[in-house]
Amino acid sequence: MKRTTLCYIEDRGKWLMLYRNRKPEDPNEGKWLGIGGKIEPGETPDECNRREVMEETGLRLGSAHFCGVIHFRADVYEDEDMYLYYSDDFEPADPDAAELYRAEGICTLPECDEGELRWIDASEIMDLPMWEGDRVFLGKLLAGEREISLTLSYTGEKCTVIGK
Repeated sequence: MKRTTLCYIEDRGKWLMLYRNRKPEDPNEGKWLGIGGKIEPGETPDECNRREVMEETGLRLGSAHFCGVIHFRADVYEDEDMYLYYSDDFEPADPDAAELYRAEGICTLPECDEGELRWIDASEIMDLPMWEGDRVFLGKLLAGEREISLTLSYTGEKCTVIGK
């Protein structure tokens, strides 16, 4: 069983999304996701969340709200338990980027090895190509829900919600 984290970061009505297009043989290629990755041995989900956000975005989280666990069950991919987070409390780790953000509200992002990072207006997110199951929990986050637990069953890329 794979254990991962996924964090959605919001800033003034825009959400930070990652378009996966740079890793070879990536099952997420061509899809938009939040920020996250695999929990390493000895690491807590909170530690993983902070590490992954820093590695992929150069952002240091001040706080992050743990929203719940999404259980993915699939016929093609390894089963996964994903710890879901939301944050609107962050600052760029780079001192110059942090100063620009504090002074002008402009959050510049570094290059990401996994794909293209972009701030997307909340009204446009659900139009992006993404996993069908991501639409379920991301829709709840966009609607302001912060307590979410689901079981999503995949047959290929077709998803069924089998538990809430």
